[in-house]
Amino acid sequence: ANMERIMKAQALRDTSTMGYMAAKKHLEINPDHNIVKALKEKVDADKNDKAAKDLVLLMFETALLASGFALEEPSIHANRIHRMIKLGLGIDEDEAVPETGEASTEDMPPLEGEDDDASRMEEVD
Repeated sequence: ANMERIMKAQALRDTSTMGYMAAKKHLEINPDHNIVKALKEKVDADKNDKAAKDLVLLMFETALLASGFALEEPSIHANRIHRMIKLGLGIDEDEAVPETGEASTEDMPPLEGEDDDASRMEEVD
């Protein structure tokens, strides 16, 4: 993974040789692991389950990251994680998120020692 990252960072790299230099990725799955068994049951129950597909892709992308590889689309990975968090918390994905306007400072409590810091700065000058 490190050599692939170094080759991608080269300014004068030859794109025709990148195919040879790209690391071969092998994903080994333990079929006896509880997570894999549960995912298999979910997929057997419904082959079009979006949550199961997201979980499988999350496992793959997490394995890539743990091995030192970079994701091609990190934003897709982040969106997938957000969907899984919403699912885990029981939040409806189609539920509209309330828009928050500019944060008003009137609702914020004053910082502790704010006046003391200003006077200390004047003393230093």
